[in-house]
Amino acid sequence: FFPPRHTGLMTVTTDDGVRLWAARSGGAGDPLVLCHGGPGLWDMFGDVAELLADVTPVIRWDQRGCGRSERCDGPWTSERFVADLDVVRRHFGLERMALLGHSWGAQLALTYALAHPDRVSALVYVSGTGIGPDADWHPAFHQSFYTRLADHPERLARWQELTDLAERTEGEERERAVLQWSIEFEDRDRALEPAGRMADPWFGINYACSGALNDERKRSWGTPELYTACQALDVPVLIVDGARDIRPRTAVDSLERALPRVRRVVLPDAGHLPWAEDPEGFREALRRGRAGAGPESPA
Repeated sequence: FFPPRHTGLMTVTTDDGVRLWAARSGGAGDPLVLCHGGPGLWDMFGDVAELLADVTPVIRWDQRGCGRSERCDGPWTSERFVADLDVVRRHFGLERMALLGHSWGAQLALTYALAHPDRVSALVYVSGTGIGPDADWHPAFHQSFYTRLADHPERLARWQELTDLAERTEGEERERAVLQWSIEFEDRDRALEPAGRMADPWFGINYACSGALNDERKRSWGTPELYTACQALDVPVLIVDGARDIRPRTAVDSLERALPRVRRVVLPDAGHLPWAEDPEGFREALRRGRAGAGPESPA
């Protein structure tokens, strides 16, 4: 499913000619480059940019084929996405950059840091799932997903009905996503409201991108080679978790054990989008990092 192409400010052109939407906000100083989740989604970091306005300027961008970036046929590989992120770095004139990745974006940011450690000053790893195999976390996530959605049986029934359709309209696609994303919030009675904000504006999910990158993860993640590479990563890393995330936080232990320069902050009342449910805790974790607090600070 591909919706009609949305126009936007496409300011970055990759080496293979794909135009990426990107924007910088905030004042002077070294920016924090944000890598959104998915794969196959788009930047939803407007609230984060506002929350961090007095902490750091930010650079936001939509990954290739997604959101406000140009529709294309891929390629859908981590290597290609790392190259795209490097184009964003060069476009904004950054010799080295601080990266913040959320969910799948945390995996992308980590992959970039492993490929180009000399180009990364710091890494903030938010709500990722570690470097172990999917078996470390996905079965528990799958069970928790249905348990949470079943708290409102009518939502579960409607989500299943939409999921079973052979084809969905754009409106049905958005409705299904909002129902699915509602499980990410602890207050399930009110969860449709913040989940709806995630889908506004709606750009459509790139399922080809999502499927290919998720398949790649299953093949390449959880290897001894990846663990060894993380052990050698000489970049300060801040891991930020929401304790209420339905993806088991124990999955991230694999990454924490491997990294030589790491600090971890767990926000007890937050879920998968910690800035949404504990904005002050999230802001303080990043503020301390940007200020250089502590011997293992990421900035």
